[in-house]
Amino acid sequence: MSDETTGKSTATSFFDLKVNDQYGKPYDLSALRGKVTVVVNVASKCGFTPNYGGLEKLYQAHKDKGLVILGFPCNQFGSQAPGSAEEEGSFCQRNYGVSFPILEKVEVNGDNVHPVYVWLKEQKAGLLGLRRIKWNFEKFVVDKDGKVVNRYASTTTPEAMEAELVKLLG
Repeated sequence: MSDETTGKSTATSFFDLKVNDQYGKPYDLSALRGKVTVVVNVASKCGFTPNYGGLEKLYQAHKDKGLVILGFPCNQFGSQAPGSAEEEGSFCQRNYGVSFPILEKVEVNGDNVHPVYVWLKEQKAGLLGLRRIKWNFEKFVVDKDGKVVNRYASTTTPEAMEAELVKLLG
């Protein structure tokens, strides 16, 4: 959901955005109202790929309190997510025991940026006010009301985010 002339998101909330799961079926973000969501651009062949283990550990520790983690495979950084969304999802399940949702393969920068990333980047700029995603495993934290409350660099470990997530989960 973005305006074709401006490239700006027309969504008023995270919950208005449209996405598909790794199999191409609609995934309803509106069902995440009242939950804390971490959105991550993921890749299977990246130096940060071990983040999957930390993300899964966070998910297991807090999913019953309302934490959701959404992984979006992205091949824009060094071609480090070369498989289909389904292949990327199988990789992280097989190698890291990931049980949180892996969604459709997306572009996070450029002319074909997915509407979710148009919206996320509009809501929270990165270091020095830059909007572009710098690398795999950047993490956006969306609160229970659908507002982006934080953006973490690839170098931030999932464990370093836990205290903030616990507070948001209340």
